[in-house]
Amino acid sequence: MLTRKELFPNVIELNFQAGHIIGCNIYLVFDQDEWVLIDIGYQESVEEIIDLIRELDFPLSKCKTIIATHADVDHGQGLALAKQMLKTTVTAHPAAAKLLEVGDRLKTFAEIEAQGIHLDMPPVAVENHVNDGDIIKVGKLELQVWCTPGHTDSQLAFRMGDLLFSGDNIYRDGGVGAIDAHHGSDIRGFIKSLERIRDSDVTWLLPSHGPAFRRDPVMLNRTIDRVKTYLHMSDFGTCAVDWPLMDQWEEEIAQSIFPK
Repeated sequence: MLTRKELFPNVIELNFQAGHIIGCNIYLVFDQDEWVLIDIGYQESVEEIIDLIRELDFPLSKCKTIIATHADVDHGQGLALAKQMLKTTVTAHPAAAKLLEVGDRLKTFAEIEAQGIHLDMPPVAVENHVNDGDIIKVGKLELQVWCTPGHTDSQLAFRMGDLLFSGDNIYRDGGVGAIDAHHGSDIRGFIKSLERIRDSDVTWLLPSHGPAFRRDPVMLNRTIDRVKTYLHMSDFGTCAVDWPLMDQWEEEIAQSIFPK
């Protein structure tokens, strides 16, 4: 049996536990014999993950569910295999469930022709749909569901006490999850989600990539201010709300204003 490296009480992050990067952050939340996984990552890593869980002496039959923060391939490609191996269920936002159940490859970033990315996205049934305010119980623990759209329309975060499993909303360096119209991103929604995290009283943010970190309103304000600039693009931007430079250019053309 391996010694459990709890990142916080009742929380193990499996990359940190393994001592090397497996993929996206995979959180095992447990109380008594019951446990859940938040995300699973790529299919090729599933067997390593489950072997690690077994070595940590968690009964595989006690996995209550695998929770998807959203449907992206780097978070959920392994769901079908992990579900089969653990004989458990999958939990997700309804919008994510639609993509997962048909194995959508475009909206999940499994297929990006320009970057030569051509990945499988095995379909998986999603038994449990959750939305903002719902509670997922793990033993005596409670995970409160936060709907935090922006990166995708189905991005979820989960509050447990002073911890927030914050998905692809914000990272320690102030970065955010990818913003792409074909992916279901929405900049105004993203800003509201970041403001919700900033204005909360949680202490720790546990993101889907990279290290956990203390919630820092100053850093979050910088990120929010930066993301707000994406609303006003100079070139055509499908997530933008306006293109002020193009409006100025149109006016300058009409008035024959030469460069200064």
